[in-house]
Amino acid sequence: MGMPLELNTMIVTKGREERLEENLFLLEKEGYRLYPIDIPVDIRRTIDAESSGTAKIRKVELEGGKTRITYELVSLSSPN
Repeated sequence: MGMPLELNTMIVTKGREERLEENLFLLEKEGYRLYPIDIPVDIRRTIDAESSGTAKIRKVELEGGKTRITYELVSLSSPN
């Protein structure tokens, strides 16, 4: 029996991120997802939104049908 798995190359927060430290965030998503670790990826509020900045994923945890990622915001796009 297979396990559904999604490969992601950007972080889509939908406003559900939780700040752990100044530039460190935690995001929990439904389903199992793989992300590149320690490589800069776009971060967006929704999939169709403009990029909010760049982040590096530091940790990925798959458990109980959910994925938790810990990421560090490395640059923030200016709204201007």
